[in-house]
Amino acid sequence: MKAEKMREWTAKELDAKMHEFSDQLFRLKFQLLNGQTETLVKIRALRKDIARAKTLRREMELQGAAKKSSFERREES
Repeated sequence: MKAEKMREWTAKELDAKMHEFSDQLFRLKFQLLNGQTETLVKIRALRKDIARAKTLRREMELQGAAKKSSFERREES
């Protein structure tokens, strides 16, 4: 999944997708261990999607903190 598309999501949607990706990854790893599938490409893609989602979530947190700190500085003046 592309990061540009993920950037359009809200924080709640991003959290829900991270959970969904994690569940899918768990199922695929379980299938791989049982010999039911050999799709390493899908596993790698899911790991990257989870990393992208976590990165975007952290960026949202940092932007929120930056906005909050700049607002607090204005109030002190």
